[in-house]
Amino acid sequence: MKTFDQNLDSKSLDLYSQGIQRVPRSAWQRIHLQQLNLADNQLTQLPEQIGNLTKLQMLDLGHNELISLPESLFKLKSLKFLYLSNNHFRSVSENIGNLKSLIYLNITDNQLSSIPESIGKLIKLVELRLYNNQLRSLPDSIGKLKSLRELHVMNNSLTTLPESIGNLQHLNKLILKGNAISSLPESLGSAEQLTDLDLRLNRLTSLPDSIGELKKLRFLDLRANRLPSLPAGIAELDKLEKLDLRWNKSLSVPRWLKHLSRRGCIVYT
Repeated sequence: MKTFDQNLDSKSLDLYSQGIQRVPRSAWQRIHLQQLNLADNQLTQLPEQIGNLTKLQMLDLGHNELISLPESLFKLKSLKFLYLSNNHFRSVSENIGNLKSLIYLNITDNQLSSIPESIGKLIKLVELRLYNNQLRSLPDSIGKLKSLRELHVMNNSLTTLPESIGNLQHLNKLILKGNAISSLPESLGSAEQLTDLDLRLNRLTSLPDSIGELKKLRFLDLRANRLPSLPAGIAELDKLEKLDLRWNKSLSVPRWLKHLSRRGCIVYT
C-alpha cells in the first residue's frame, strides 16, 4: 500500500485501488476529513468508527466486497456524495433516510431487490443511480424527492412505476432501459421538466395519453417493446429531437410521424 499523508488535519484521504482488506486505524482519527476514497479495494466490512468522521462530505466505497454498512455511517449528517456501486448489497438500511444532505447516491451493480420507503426523506437528492440490480418495484416515497433531476434504473426487474413518479417536478432524465415494464401511470405526464425518457427493451403494450403533456421532452427511446400504436399527443411535442421506435414488431406507424420528420425530429421506425 502506498504511504499517505499522515496529517490528521487533512481534509482528503485517497486510498483508491490499494488492494487493502482493512482501512488503517489512523484514518478514523481524521475528524476533519471531508473526502474519503476507498474505492476498488477488497474491503468486506467497515468499523463503526467511520461515524467519527462527522465532517465527511464525499465517501466512495465502490468496487469492494461489502455486504452491509455500519449503522454509524448513517449519522454522517454532512455527507453529500455516496458511492456504493459494485459491492454485494442485497438491501439498503432504512436509516439511509437520515443522510438528509445527500445530493448524489449511487448503489448500482449490486443485488438489491427493493429500496426502503425512507429514501423519500432525501429531499436534497439531485441524482439517484440504481441500475444493474434486481429491483422489482420503486417505493411510493420516491415521489417525495422534490430536488431529483436524474433517475437511472436500467437493467432491473421493474414492471411499472409508482403513481407518485408524477410528483417529481424537477426530473430531467428518466432512464428505464432493460426492465419488464408493461405499462406506465398517467401521472407520468405531470413530470413536466422531463427531457430524456429511455424505455427501450421493456414490455410496453401501450403508452399513457399523458405522455403528450411532456412538452420539454427531447429524446424518447421506445425500441424493442410491444407497442401496437402510439398516443397522438406525441405529434405535439415540439421540442422532440429524436424518437426511436425500432423493433416494435406490431406497431402501426401513424401518419403524423411525417410531421415530426419534416420539422427536424429524427424518427427511426
